Amino acid sequence: MKLVLVGYMGSGKTTTGKILAERLGIPFIDLDHYISEKQGMSIPDLFKNKGAVFFRKVEREALLHLGHSDDSFVLSTGGGTPCFGDNLENMKFFPNTIVVYLKLSIPELVTRLEGEMDQRPLLAGLDKALLPEFLGKHLFERAPFYEQAHLIVPVLGQTPNEISQKIQSNLKLL
Repeated sequence: MKLVLVGYMGSGKTTTGKILAERLGIPFIDLDHYISEKQGMSIPDLFKNKGAVFFRKVEREALLHLGHSDDSFVLSTGGGTPCFGDNLENMKFFPNTIVVYLKLSIPELVTRLEGEMDQRPLLAGLDKALLPEFLGKHLFERAPFYEQAHLIVPVLGQTPNEISQKIQSNLKLL
């Protein structure tokens, strides 16, 4: 089985994914980390040195490689991964794959992200006062992609352990 976690940055994909993978006894893969290892440079450096088009190309290739493998895993994607090219269709139709959307409200995303804006390339340099409007616009654009997931899990006010448990319980129903 492959579980692919999608959602906006700060929604808890990596933290929840690690816990979920441990609970299920399968490996955890962070797509950005996987790409960084394969390319020999960080994601911000890839964007800076090779550009967004190059990054999205290698992101798609990595996603295809992982999706067509016979391995089971929990995969944490970047916030934009399902929103580019045919990534979402591929994720939804990889064999034995369930796409899970970790859904958070804009106010909760603001709370989670305002303290780490400098570490998030998309937010670096943005005035903190503009964060709610920026996130609202982005989430409005991306939500139609996220909402196509096989499973939508509202995560407001829940710990990563509780979210993992909820996902695991819902897997039994699918």
